[in-house]
Amino acid sequence: MLEFLGDAARLVHIAFGTVGLAAFWVPLFARKGARLHVRAGRIFVWSAYVVLAAAALALAARLATLLAAGYGPGDRPGLFGFIVFLAYLTLVTFVIVRQGMGVLRHKQEPVALKTPLNLALAYAAIAASAGIVLYALVLAPPNRILLYALSPLGLFVGSGNLGFMNLQRPSPRAWFYEHMGAMLGAGIAFHTAFAVFGMTRLFDIGISGWVAVIPWVLPAIVGVPATAIWTRYYRRRFGDPA
Repeated sequence: MLEFLGDAARLVHIAFGTVGLAAFWVPLFARKGARLHVRAGRIFVWSAYVVLAAAALALAARLATLLAAGYGPGDRPGLFGFIVFLAYLTLVTFVIVRQGMGVLRHKQEPVALKTPLNLALAYAAIAASAGIVLYALVLAPPNRILLYALSPLGLFVGSGNLGFMNLQRPSPRAWFYEHMGAMLGAGIAFHTAFAVFGMTRLFDIGISGWVAVIPWVLPAIVGVPATAIWTRYYRRRFGDPA
């Protein structure tokens, strides 16, 4: 039963991941606020929620199967380390998407985002950053380089969300930059998944050793500076201070 749930969740994950990956690019270049932008954005967001829910279910099923078979992190360090890493990315991506949509409902009142759930998610992202570093230090799984490399992500996302929630006098377009940054961050997550799982299998690319880290970090290496450039462009266009 657990194996069936895991397989079904992975199929749903792949299907909606493909939809979300395609939908991501439409609002990026469509006129902001136009019908096309809004509709494609909704498709991307709901695809993201389904993808993340399916990922969480697949990971839970896999973890339960291993534990039921009597395996622990010490028995299968590579597999458990991979599950921990994917669970971390799933959590952080959910926090990013939720923040990106939440700012649309409270454009000029960031403090309205300080709900118990949003605060818990922000602190959970920060705690997860520390958690995977501790996991890597104590258990030294084969993928510990990845855990170290992407551990700042949760800290950055969580602290950034908390900072925005505490804005007392936001600039008129602060919500726009927060929304754009969050959606681009979610897009980076989608493209990371495609680079790691989709592209390498689609084109039968077999990589190992330290080179295997590249697909995990390349979308962020490209996407983070691109987000900064994109934000700077709109700040100059609107005449907003940095």
